[in-house]
Amino acid sequence: MEAHLTVAAVVQWQGRFLVVEEEIKGQRRFNQPAGHVEPGENLLEAACRELKEETGLTATPTAWLGTYLFKPADSEATFVRTALIFDLEKAPGQHHPEDPDGDVLACHWLTLEEIAECKPALRSPLVWQCIQDYLAGTRLPLSALKAFI
Repeated sequence: MEAHLTVAAVVQWQGRFLVVEEEIKGQRRFNQPAGHVEPGENLLEAACRELKEETGLTATPTAWLGTYLFKPADSEATFVRTALIFDLEKAPGQHHPEDPDGDVLACHWLTLEEIAECKPALRSPLVWQCIQDYLAGTRLPLSALKAFI
């Protein structure tokens, strides 16, 4: 099994969730700020980096939302995604993504209803599941995430 270790940032502000609009295989998709963990990074560092690269926001994670295993039907790879919650201390300003991968088209703050309307265009079912877990109040301690790298 080929496994990809990824992270995602779940960010909510005044009833709206931060999502990035990406172009994946010629199609527009919506996702949380997310990406692969790079060599030498721990999960917290990777999530902070991805948030900054894809949205321009700098924030610190406040809780671990969960770890999710996903096997897309059209891929041999399996994704292990750790989602972290970022609580913003102040209103987010303009987004200035660094986007080294060049696939972020825009950043949006969407309500749950707006995300539900986008469900067919979500990058994976993990996007919706993370939001549902967030709304259910799932909060795990960051201290439970250990790294020996």
